[in-house]
Amino acid sequence: MTSPASDIDIAKVADFVAGRLPGFDGTLRVEKFAMGQSNPTYLLDAGEHRYVLRRKPLGNLLKSAHAVDREFRVQSALQQSGVQVPRMHLLCEDDDVIGAAFYIMDHVAGRNFADPRLPKLPVAARRAPIDEMNRVLAALHEVDPEQIGLSDFGPPGDYFARQLARWTKQYRASETRTIAAMDRLIQALGSALPPDDGQRRLVHGDFRIDNMIFSPDGQDCRAVLDWELSTIGHPYADLAGVIMQWQMPPGTDGRGLAGIDRQAEGLMTDQAFIDAYCQRRGLPGIDNFGFYLGFSFFRMAAILQGVLKRALDGNASNPDRAMTLGGYVPSFAQAGLQALDDSGV
Repeated sequence: MTSPASDIDIAKVADFVAGRLPGFDGTLRVEKFAMGQSNPTYLLDAGEHRYVLRRKPLGNLLKSAHAVDREFRVQSALQQSGVQVPRMHLLCEDDDVIGAAFYIMDHVAGRNFADPRLPKLPVAARRAPIDEMNRVLAALHEVDPEQIGLSDFGPPGDYFARQLARWTKQYRASETRTIAAMDRLIQALGSALPPDDGQRRLVHGDFRIDNMIFSPDGQDCRAVLDWELSTIGHPYADLAGVIMQWQMPPGTDGRGLAGIDRQAEGLMTDQAFIDAYCQRRGLPGIDNFGFYLGFSFFRMAAILQGVLKRALDGNASNPDRAMTLGGYVPSFAQAGLQALDDSGV
């Protein structure tokens, strides 16, 4: 869904792409996608072709956040990997052009499913996109970062220890009030950190079905979007992120599957998704999954706290939506504690 773009200088974008972007005939029409809470995203109609522009938000930002240059780099590296991503065209790191760094990529036509219940598909057709999602995730985690030039895309060392420290710091920097459940979760995760098993793979960081474009029949993945949180890390973080999302309430805000009769609705259970992933990667199973799930809830809570802080500071792309999302931080923290408790961690 798009709307007129009032927060971007269209003339300056047109000047920048002139002579650089294939198919640009001198006329540029720009609309803003409703998606893209973190990095505002725009549809560019450049005459013969359509493109997408993603930029950093305006205003003061947390260090290392909204790294559009990393999004551009990782998707460029994945072009020939077998993991479907849009074709990258231009990266502009000069804030003077439109006020913030941005990049331009191909617009990928197809279907996007905002609701993991897939209500627009017949029951018998719902398993196929979920299985395709599973296939793409497993394929991503089989990519050798060194072979595609991304060996330096993340620091060495224990991924979960590093990420816990990073997101704790980000959370504290954007903290607007004391949330007891979040404080307990941070402490519990630190006490339950598993030994580093040495797995280093490219991770997406926000792998969900609504960050994917499917072919018009809804079966095959055409592109994985929103690589802002990608890094070299532990593949189980991505897998747990999928399960975390499904454990949220259904509907516009939660976009989850909690309370849904998945068998009746033609949807995979959490365990079926995990088992299919392990089969595709040749894994016997995953021990201590509750830790990875608890960590996923924690990180999302920290991200949503940052969204709330930007709204309060007047820098949110969609202020009302940002305030709503920020209100879920305590719920995510409590769900993280529950995941640890359920697994006996």
